Amino acid sequence: MSVHMGLFDKAKNVYSIQKQAKAIKNELKKIHIEAESDGMKITMSGEQDFIECALTDELWTELTSSPYGKKKLGELFVKVAQKAVKKAQEIGSAKMKNIWGQLGG
Repeated sequence: MSVHMGLFDKAKNVYSIQKQAKAIKNELKKIHIEAESDGMKITMSGEQDFIECALTDELWTELTSSPYGKKKLGELFVKVAQKAVKKAQEIGSAKMKNIWGQLGG
């Protein structure tokens, strides 16, 4: 009987963790994270979905007047996107920390 009760308690705990994870996922969808550098700003959700990439007029003028503008745009996008992803991962990890603790215990 106690074995079945232990399994039932574990199943309840798993269900609770799944419910919390789903709530956190929904919360992360609503979070907007911004990263910017050198005139480019990228906005993404806490789930790491890209929402927007914006350039200042100054950056656009610089990119379009240079033969290396296309290359610079690509490099800058990667740089800023990596910053945004890192921020999103840090926020997601912080929010999931409580759930990971429950799995260990």
